Amino acid sequence: MSRGLDCVPIRREATSDPDRLARVLRDVDAVVHCAGVTRGTDSAVIDGNLAAARALAAAVRRVERPIRIVYANSTHARGDSDYGAAKRKAAELLAGTVPGRFSDVVLPNLFGEHGRPYHNSFVATFCHDVAAGRRPADVRDREVRLLHAQDAAQLLIAEVHTAGDRAVEPEAEPVRVGAVLRLLTEFESTYRDGQLPDLAGRFRGQLFRTYRSHLFPQRFPVALPRRADARGTLVECVRAGTNGGQAFISTTRPGATRGDHVHLRKFERFVVVDGRAEIALRRLFTDRVVRYRVDGDRPSIVDIPTLWTHRLTNVGADRVTTFFWTDEVYRVEDADTFPCPVTGGQAPA
Repeated sequence: MSRGLDCVPIRREATSDPDRLARVLRDVDAVVHCAGVTRGTDSAVIDGNLAAARALAAAVRRVERPIRIVYANSTHARGDSDYGAAKRKAAELLAGTVPGRFSDVVLPNLFGEHGRPYHNSFVATFCHDVAAGRRPADVRDREVRLLHAQDAAQLLIAEVHTAGDRAVEPEAEPVRVGAVLRLLTEFESTYRDGQLPDLAGRFRGQLFRTYRSHLFPQRFPVALPRRADARGTLVECVRAGTNGGQAFISTTRPGATRGDHVHLRKFERFVVVDGRAEIALRRLFTDRVVRYRVDGDRPSIVDIPTLWTHRLTNVGADRVTTFFWTDEVYRVEDADTFPCPVTGGQAPA
């Protein structure tokens, strides 16, 4: 909905059943086809991808109304692997379904938050191993082209609104595998105690957000040293190299809540410096809620991961004072803030 689209999900069991697919598709204008088989025997990979493509093509034809197909293809389709052959043949099959209504989006290596280690992305494996204090076992240095999963999603969504048959290949970040590992090692070394690494450049920021997703929730909260003398106390909430961003302080009355929203790219840090509060977070598309009780007498960092909706609630008898820092200045026209309740009910206005 945040992109002006109503999304109709298709369950896994429907991907091989043209009749069930046709019932789902009867009221839609476009289908974004990302489903596929990436692991298994040679025949399972080829047959699974082609079966899903055939079922989708048959379902679209049965609907008997113009539906656009946006296909998430892969650069592997140019190679000789079984997976590449399956993606290539599936694209050829879908291309003739509805003339003038097919987008073939050829994606490079994808990475992003919450990727599965030891599966499709070496970036997820590297993040998982570095976070656990291990050096990845397989570091075959070569140049690769990387694209963040959210950029891929935006491209696929944009193709929903296009016309004609199209072949699209996005620009990607050329980087060596060894350079990715060095960046992740740098992040770990700097961020271990809450200090922020150099995040200059879009790719660095995306890679750091990806790495942070492998640290949450077990690394938080991070205790901050509290210095005191006869004058009072001092707590350093943010230590950063070249980062700018925006800092602000808010107060929250007893029982009141702030938040119930989610960020797709924004880095946000919470530090309660006075009073007692609960910070609750839920990863999108799951029911798991993580809760932290924080106290201004023992200041600590909670860095909010992207793709986790979150809120802060005053659970004490006195006012809560919270220090916030974000890595970008707030802009009304592109706030990257989407209402989304952590638990049941409506998000507050």
